[in-house]
Amino acid sequence: MTEMDEMDERVPGGRRTFALIPGAGGAGIYWHRVVPLLRAAGHEVVAVDLPGGDPGAGLPEYAAVVEAAVKGRPDVVLVAQSLGGFTAPLVAELVPVRAIVFVNAMIPVPGETPGAWWDSTGQPQAYAAAAERGGYSTEFDLETYFLHDLSAEDAAAISADPRPEDDVVFGSACAFGGWPPVPIRVVAGTDDRFFPVEFQRRVARDRLGIDADVLPGGHLLALSQPEALARYLRGI
Repeated sequence: MTEMDEMDERVPGGRRTFALIPGAGGAGIYWHRVVPLLRAAGHEVVAVDLPGGDPGAGLPEYAAVVEAAVKGRPDVVLVAQSLGGFTAPLVAELVPVRAIVFVNAMIPVPGETPGAWWDSTGQPQAYAAAAERGGYSTEFDLETYFLHDLSAEDAAAISADPRPEDDVVFGSACAFGGWPPVPIRVVAGTDDRFFPVEFQRRVARDRLGIDADVLPGGHLLALSQPEALARYLRGI
């Protein structure tokens, strides 16, 4: 028996490869608190850096980066944060995947652009309604919408290096034929102010026909709730 076979026997459900796709800006380091928790459970983990600031890179280029990172690896689970949701279905057409997990993510329909997604899903209205209920401003700022539930250390790191996303990707069509016949999960944070939880639940039902699973935390779940998210992913 090889070392990998022994590892497979120790890991419930078998050893998997988690491909962690970041959101806007493309910083793979976003997943740095989740990565060691999954590796400690015996899984392979690839936290992908995407060329978010490259004006020459659209969704096909993003998908190619993820494909190169996971090609040939076993039992790939795509985990997509926020804007990364538009990359996941393209990758699933390039490599075999075991499952897809959307984490506070933009869930596309075939041919949609990220720029069109906002109005198509009604995100601006849901965002404004949640702000009114919560008593915070509808004017976007990092602290209010992304950093409000993070540690001081993680909030300072993001503020110091916000990794802007070039506009080109928002006009890039998500040209996939349909969802693969694998399990698809949606994880929504109860305190996500950018994509409010009820909005995410509705989009999951409308676009995938499934109920979202809810975890505590805001938009950047992998930073605010790494243990809860890693535990959820280990159950995939």
